[in-house]
Amino acid sequence: MIDKNNFIYKVKQNKSLLLMLTPAIMFFLVFAYIPMAGVILAFENFNLRDRFFSPLVGLENFKFLFITGDLWGIARNTMLYNIAFIIINTTLAVGCAILLSEIASKWFRKLTQSMMFMPYFISWVTAGAFAYSLLNYDNGLVNSILKSFHMEPADFYNNASAWPIIIVMFNAWKSVGYATVVYLAAITGIDTEMYEAADIDGANIFYRIWYITIPCLIPTIIILIMLSIGNIFRGDFNMFYQLVGNNSALLPTTDVVDTFVTRSLVTSNNIGMASSAGLFQSVVCFITIMIVNKLVRTYDKEYALF
Repeated sequence: MIDKNNFIYKVKQNKSLLLMLTPAIMFFLVFAYIPMAGVILAFENFNLRDRFFSPLVGLENFKFLFITGDLWGIARNTMLYNIAFIIINTTLAVGCAILLSEIASKWFRKLTQSMMFMPYFISWVTAGAFAYSLLNYDNGLVNSILKSFHMEPADFYNNASAWPIIIVMFNAWKSVGYATVVYLAAITGIDTEMYEAADIDGANIFYRIWYITIPCLIPTIIILIMLSIGNIFRGDFNMFYQLVGNNSALLPTTDVVDTFVTRSLVTSNNIGMASSAGLFQSVVCFITIMIVNKLVRTYDKEYALF
């Protein structure tokens, strides 16, 4: 008698599917799980002679990280930027997806969708050069326009208060097109019979959007927001570094955990403190996603990630 609940039996029955999963499993094993051994560096006074067997210092690296006063500022910046990205990008992406779905002309819809999606493939290096050509003090496009109206040019690269708006705008420019495609795919999966029934009942376009499209998009919106919240204490290093660089005048409003870790490692060669900052970031992200998932599961377990 074959026990169909036996683990070996299940492996044999699904060996083709498991074989297809092997590349993904190897990827995460090599790039996500094996590097976790490096967590020990956060508790060591690292030196190149002893390497992973450097003297243990316990929580001294974390203590130094908290005492310096930098951690709270960069953690605040990272969290606030990600909250702004989630709110603004989600709103714009959902709005653009709904507008595109209501466009009758297929060629215009496809052209618009392609134009919106294009910035996603542009590297942050190119985006940084584009930002500099727009915002630099001497020859930037913005200041050239201001000068043509006999107005004072704006020194963006010495004005820290302007950069939260600039970074949010560039992030939206790069990300909204991709998110729009995801939401547009969700809209195409909505049962057309609901729209036909709404037309028969005399509902106009605004009622169809408010009572059919948006409610049907809520599960997708919740899942994507939860995935974003899981990285709420992670900053996009490429974006911040390419747009801002090492400009110390802008650090009060643009320094995030990822740039702080990299700068600590490059300038001070303090591997222990950089590792402790990275570990703090990962732990906080894990705790955040667990709390949010629990809250969503309490509201409706169908929307939870796990």
